[in-house]
Amino acid sequence: MIESIFKSEEDIPKEYIPTKNIIQKEYLINGEMRIWDGPLNEVMSPIFVKEKEGLKQRVLGSTPLLTEKESMQALDAAVAAYDMGHGYWPTLSVGSRIEYIERFLSKMKEKRSKVVNLLMWEIGKNLKDSEKEFDRTCDYIEDTVKGLKELDRRSSGFEVEQGVIGQIRRVPLGVALCMGPYNYPLNETFSTLIPALIMGNTVIFKPAKFGVLLIKPLLQAFQESFPAGVINIIYGRGRATVGALMASGKLDVFAFIGTNKGANDLKKLHPKPHRLRSILGLDAKNPAIVLPDADMDVAIDECIAGSLSFNGQRCTALKILFLHSSIVEEFNQRFIERVNALKAGLPWEDGVSLTPLPEPGKVDYLNDLVEDAGEHGAAIINEGGGASNETFFFPAVLYPVNEKMKVYTEEQFGPIVPIVPYDDEQEAIDYVVNSNFGQQLSIFSNDSKTIGRLVDVFSNQVGRININAQCQRGPDTFPFNGRKDSAEGTLSVSDALRVFSIRILVAAKYNDSSKQIINDIVSNGESAFLTRDYIF
Repeated sequence: MIESIFKSEEDIPKEYIPTKNIIQKEYLINGEMRIWDGPLNEVMSPIFVKEKEGLKQRVLGSTPLLTEKESMQALDAAVAAYDMGHGYWPTLSVGSRIEYIERFLSKMKEKRSKVVNLLMWEIGKNLKDSEKEFDRTCDYIEDTVKGLKELDRRSSGFEVEQGVIGQIRRVPLGVALCMGPYNYPLNETFSTLIPALIMGNTVIFKPAKFGVLLIKPLLQAFQESFPAGVINIIYGRGRATVGALMASGKLDVFAFIGTNKGANDLKKLHPKPHRLRSILGLDAKNPAIVLPDADMDVAIDECIAGSLSFNGQRCTALKILFLHSSIVEEFNQRFIERVNALKAGLPWEDGVSLTPLPEPGKVDYLNDLVEDAGEHGAAIINEGGGASNETFFFPAVLYPVNEKMKVYTEEQFGPIVPIVPYDDEQEAIDYVVNSNFGQQLSIFSNDSKTIGRLVDVFSNQVGRININAQCQRGPDTFPFNGRKDSAEGTLSVSDALRVFSIRILVAAKYNDSSKQIINDIVSNGESAFLTRDYIF
């Protein structure tokens, strides 16, 4: 089956064949589309194409390998545009900033087909999920605009407490660096980028290490939609670009979705870390705990989707399953039947669930985890599990997994499903309590007393507890966070607006003189901050 996954170009629908060898030399600094004449980074697709000589990995194109010099130019542009909080963008009214964002969204929607196609070719995401990522990102932008309008309406009044009258509004933090992950290079990146911009911060945006070319169709939209210096887009290796930005001490906000090691290394470079607001989405090892009385159909459905959607390459994926020994045999049998029924293929093919993996060396890493598990007593229990073909790896269901194995604690971020049998639920509780990660977990049971007790046990361990459902991020209006090494800060539509801003209070004694002064300021429009303007 997996031997025939990759096709010749003649067998690929013409509408999904990308432009050959996309040479991107453009990058955006200070409103200028600059051209890079230096070395380029070759962008390889995880998709191989069958040729006469055999399988050949498709080269999609190349992107600029900028240096410290260009990254500092981007920083200078962002710092100048912010101008210590006095720049055009941070002092602009909320309504005007919303107009800029809506202008960008309109231009972004025009590039849907190009971005979706590059999502498939760059990271191997299937067509349905690629379209969903694009559309969800657009919805997120619209919800962010709506959320800011609601926030601003609540801030438009004055409060009187203990003889003091005041107005509380939110203002930007300064210059933000936004970096997203390769598994959701559009959606999760924009979940920080857009709130940072709409709250009045100026931004340096560095695309993910994979899923880079898909930003190219949006470069012009960014340039045409925002004032010079407000959004600056750079490319290149992190060591050559991001390190210098951090070491400058001029960054006020660090929005990063990646590994906790990467975040720690970068934060250490900032000379004044107490002045750096960090919004971090990091590693996770989310467990599912299936109790003896669980609805088996529900548990299997949710664990299949939770562990193998987008090949398990989601921070919210279920990365380890704890099954009570009384049900493990039945669960395993039915689970592997469902795994083996998943369709493997190329992203645009109908009904495809399993696709090639974009990260170089990933298949070797997964094979190492499987081999290590085998040395400590686990076996692949699904037929064909662990079989690979170039960048494709068929899911391996490992059982029984124990604490001696690397896959017990390491985040595999790929299509391996470790299953741990337990007799006493305290074993699963101890796993969560002692884990370095604390993003989410799932509990499967039909007993309200058991669920209630476990909710209390885990409520101080993770950011979200899912009852009879897989771990997930949405809806975007719900808080998305984590504990321990899994996150810093909280994201949702409303939380993101708050995390990229700070509350400022203007206050005066509540007397006739102060009331007259404030009334004159508001009535005559003498302040952009002190206002009762109401955005509809």
